[in-house]
Amino acid sequence: MPSADRLRQSVENLLFGAAGIVPGARLLIVAERPEHGYYGSGLAPAVATAARALGLDVSVRDIGFDPEALPEIAPYADAMQAHDRTLFLARLGDQLRFAPALDSVRPIVCYALDLEMLCSPFGTTAHAALLAAKSLIDAAIARASEVRVTCPLGTDVVSNAGAGRVGADTSVTRFPLSVFTPVLAAGFRGQVAQAGFLVGTGARYYTPYAVPLAGVLRVGIDGHRITGFDGAADDVARARAHYQRVAALYDLDPWTVHSWHAGIHPGCRFLDSVAASPERWSGGAFGNPRLLHFHTCGAEPPGEISLNIVDPTLMLDGTALWEAGQLHLARLPGGAALLAEHPSLARLFADPAREIGLNGAGQLSLSPGTA
Repeated sequence: MPSADRLRQSVENLLFGAAGIVPGARLLIVAERPEHGYYGSGLAPAVATAARALGLDVSVRDIGFDPEALPEIAPYADAMQAHDRTLFLARLGDQLRFAPALDSVRPIVCYALDLEMLCSPFGTTAHAALLAAKSLIDAAIARASEVRVTCPLGTDVVSNAGAGRVGADTSVTRFPLSVFTPVLAAGFRGQVAQAGFLVGTGARYYTPYAVPLAGVLRVGIDGHRITGFDGAADDVARARAHYQRVAALYDLDPWTVHSWHAGIHPGCRFLDSVAASPERWSGGAFGNPRLLHFHTCGAEPPGEISLNIVDPTLMLDGTALWEAGQLHLARLPGGAALLAEHPSLARLFADPAREIGLNGAGQLSLSPGTA
């Protein structure tokens, strides 16, 4: 059980640092009930208690989760407008992260899924420091003449399109801040090497949410289009059928590639395996720099199927900003100064978390595997 001091530090970082709340403000917490197996059972009560101790007027609204229902903001709109800020400890907030209707209230969505994650360096590292790091990365990607993504399994996707590739950000405030602004797929060409499985993006929760792959599936990318699959015949057939089935559920273009981004938070640690819960993994591990994913299947962000790359190398004009899954912030202009200003962030980058839900054999897989 995390200490009271760590809990207070993380909740201050969440509410004062990320949300900009001041004592006396009215906070609405929309909390998914823990029996749905996503957010930890003690998280919402602990955050509410700590927020009240910090001088906030807190209301909590417990909600269920229906994987078959499309996410809607209307049932919560009046309550959100009646409060100064809204905090989602619920998948609903993540599902609505690109909804224009949220622009006026800009709620906070918490990606720390339990008290341990919240009170770890993932939740206690200063939000302002991560926001500054994100700004440096966004600017560097936008101004680079060439951006190239590779990985040990054979991913090789490159763009020489120049500026203008950074897309629109979410309609919510992310906490902890875990990724840079999505990079639009326009201008990128090559192949993504996907091992383990295909999994959802957290927008909708269809069944099955993840489908296994026996080998490495190579996915051809040409701008906003998937051009084909290459790999074992069973994997190719399974992938094609999965894309077509998910697209048919929501009347989408299955072969659209919307954008991609990588994790930027070296304190993001996911201790469970993917096999334990692909849904929880897809919503909790993505902030680690060892993971980069493409959003596919549907033109509306973020799409419905993600392609996940482990230990990417991200080259900007020949400089490896990411190298084998490690983000080197000091290689950016202003990066070294930022790390010097925030020693706790510098320590995280020097010794980043490595746990990202791989199985016992060190693989991205829906099978627990063996060491």
